[in-house]
Amino acid sequence: METFKDHNSKVKELIDREFSKGTWKRYETSLRHTQAFLKWKFNLSDIDVRHINPGFIADYEFYLRTVRNCSNNSAVKYIRNFQKIINICLNNEWISKNPFIGYKSKIESVDVRFLTDMQLQKIREKNFNSERLRIVRDIFVFCCYTGLAYIDAKNLTRDKVTTGIDTGLWIKTKRVKTKIEASIPLLPEAQKILRRYENHPKCVNENIALPVLSNQKMNGYLKEIGDLCEIDFDITFHTARHTFATTVTLNNGVPLETVSKMLGHANIRMTQHYAKIQDKKIGEDMLVLKKILIKEKRVVSH
Repeated sequence: METFKDHNSKVKELIDREFSKGTWKRYETSLRHTQAFLKWKFNLSDIDVRHINPGFIADYEFYLRTVRNCSNNSAVKYIRNFQKIINICLNNEWISKNPFIGYKSKIESVDVRFLTDMQLQKIREKNFNSERLRIVRDIFVFCCYTGLAYIDAKNLTRDKVTTGIDTGLWIKTKRVKTKIEASIPLLPEAQKILRRYENHPKCVNENIALPVLSNQKMNGYLKEIGDLCEIDFDITFHTARHTFATTVTLNNGVPLETVSKMLGHANIRMTQHYAKIQDKKIGEDMLVLKKILIKEKRVVSH
C-alpha cells in the first residue's frame, strides 16, 4: 500500500503535465479497491509484496467482479492499475517473480452511442427557457462540430483559435490525454457559438473560449437536455466526440485519416473505435457501386 500511495502522490504532482486529474482519481479508486480487497480476503490493511502470486490476482479480480459488481472493462482496468504497482516493485527488485505472468485480460469493445443528424438538429434548434441549459447545449453542440473532449474544451483558450492554412479559423491545441496536436478547421456552426460567447464575463476574465462547467454538472444538464429533446439514450459530454467522428465527418465522406488527425489520436486504430458508419452512408456507397456495375454491364453487352 505504501508503494501504491507513493505512486499516486507522484501522479497527483504531475497533473496537467503528464497526467490528467481523471487519471489520478482512477488510481485513487484503484487504491481504495485494493485496500477493501485486503480487508475482505485477509483482514489486513497491507501485505508484503512478496506474498502476491497469481492466486492473489485471480482472487482480486473475482472480488472486483462479484463483491464490487464491476463490469468486465472496469475490473480489467483496475487490475491493470494494480499491475503498474507490481511493475514498480519488479523494477526495484523487491520481488523477483512477476505474478502477472500468464495472466490474460481483455477489454470488450462497447457500442459507441452518437447522435444522428436529426437528433443533433433537434438539440441545436430547441428553445430552452433556462440560460444554464442554453449554455450547456451550445458547448455540447460546439464539441459535436469540433470533436473536442471535455477537458480540451474546458482548457480551450482564445489564442488556440487561429487562422489556418486556408485563411479560415482553426483550433490548434494539444490534447490533454494524449499530448498529441489536434488541428481542427472550424465549421460555421462552431464559429457561430464561439462568437456568441466572446463577451461572456467568464470567458473575458479567464481568457477562455467557452464558459465550461464541471464535468459532473455538464453531464447532469445534458441528461435534462436529452430528456427534453426526447433522445432515446442518456447523452453525456463524450457523446459529442462520437457524434463528430461518426455523424458529422465519417458519414459525410471525410476520410478516416483526416478524422484521426482532427481527434488528436495516436493511431488510426483508436479512430476506428468511433467509426460506426450508418446505414445511410452504406446505402449511398453501394448505390455508387451499383451504378458502376450497371454501366460496366452495358459496355460489355455492346
